[in-house]
Amino acid sequence: MELSEAVPAPAAGADIPNAETHLPGSAFITAMVPDEDPTREPTIHVHGNGEHAVPYEVMRWYMEKVAQEIERCRWSG
Repeated sequence: MELSEAVPAPAAGADIPNAETHLPGSAFITAMVPDEDPTREPTIHVHGNGEHAVPYEVMRWYMEKVAQEIERCRWSG
């Protein structure tokens, strides 16, 4: 699972109905949830050049999503 900053979508799609106005940029935090072996622990990787400020509520939301994915992978096996 990746957390990235949103970047504006290309202007070429502006005339398409319901087109996204923003797309995911490069991931700066990645959660690796091993689904092939539920006994392995998940890991968090922080990427990038420079500093990224992540609002507390965004990080809480992201970590809740990671926890849901861990639960899904551990109970599907």
